[in-house]
Amino acid sequence: MVGRIVAIGGGRGLSMVLGALVDCCDHLTAVVSVADDGGSSGRLRRDLGIVAPGDMRRCVVALTPPGIVRDALEHRFDTGVLDGHPAGNVMLASLLEVEDNVVAVMDAMVEMVGARGRVLPATTGKVDLIASAARGTVKGQVAVSESAAIESLRFSPEEPEVPPEVIAAINEADLVVVGPGSLYTSVLAALVPGVRAALDATSALVVYVANLAAEPSETAGYDLVDHITAVRRHGIEPDVVLAGSDASIPPEYARKVVSADLVAVGGDAHDPIKLASALDLLAAHIRA
Repeated sequence: MVGRIVAIGGGRGLSMVLGALVDCCDHLTAVVSVADDGGSSGRLRRDLGIVAPGDMRRCVVALTPPGIVRDALEHRFDTGVLDGHPAGNVMLASLLEVEDNVVAVMDAMVEMVGARGRVLPATTGKVDLIASAARGTVKGQVAVSESAAIESLRFSPEEPEVPPEVIAAINEADLVVVGPGSLYTSVLAALVPGVRAALDATSALVVYVANLAAEPSETAGYDLVDHITAVRRHGIEPDVVLAGSDASIPPEYARKVVSADLVAVGGDAHDPIKLASALDLLAAHIRA
């Protein structure tokens, strides 16, 4: 069992990784993008001036034991003024109205629901994504997700403040897992300059879990090399890339890419059990 693991990203990809790893380490920390500006998160951002709560809620749910509390966090209201809001988002919004320290809020929520791990925001305050794409410069997570041929991603503010707890977690980690998930709007969205600097400085094994397939618009037409190239273009140099067993691996990447059967039955998403097993094998040399 690995001692300390940090998982970085956002959306469904990160919550899946947390569910896969929660029983595989002594200390598990999620570093989550808070750049979402769509759906319930976008409405709460605009109405209350808070960081986007949705991806943080997903992560808390992934770390919470099954039962009524977990189900309630994911319950989505379908009438009245709360129509469309998951209860967990509303709970986080109320905590952020009382306490503006997002790290303290997330620690309190984890304790309240009995989650097994820590969930930290990638930035202390609101942040917007800005991409250079085929249609020009686009701003906002939703707009970026709907864009094609993205060349680069940056942030507003340009260098958002990163909680010191995030830096400490990465510095103390044995294994750091980056991805999978929507490449620009979840994975790279969490890799603000301060997080990238911490990855450069850590002695942990840094593993990039590549997506098993391209996504419409955002990474349309991407293969494995395109995903790796985009990650490296944004200042991330993983020690290992974990790819699906059917990925085409060029000779120049042979020493960096490890392939494994990661596909869930009936689709192109990652299977949590297969992913956990593959990451455990990769981390074995840490314990050797």
